Amino acid sequence: MDWVTTLPPGGDKSYNACLVILDIYSKTPSFLPFHKDDTAMDTALLIWNRVISHTCLFKNIITDRDPKFTSALWTNVHKLLGTKLSFSTAYHLQTDGLAERMIQTLEEMIRRFCA
Repeated sequence: MDWVTTLPPGGDKSYNACLVILDIYSKTPSFLPFHKDDTAMDTALLIWNRVISHTCLFKNIITDRDPKFTSALWTNVHKLLGTKLSFSTAYHLQTDGLAERMIQTLEEMIRRFCA
């Protein structure tokens, strides 16, 4: 999971960020619209409602060290669900390179669509 926060406001609710969730086995991406100032609780609820409830629980989630993912709430959510939360190392593409590449593709698509 990783964030795209350099988006212009758009949509009915003026979303200005996007959470990219990528299943490393099927390579299936999920793009969830967000606001930059959404809380860890907002993030957890949206992931539950939009991703987990439609697919299944993840065994392991790899994310960067964003404060939303390092909060006590997020740690407790993982304990309740029985999932493992792993944090990627900065500038270590073997860990989250696939997500970073998906973000580049998303940004390019948005640029071409909005141009």
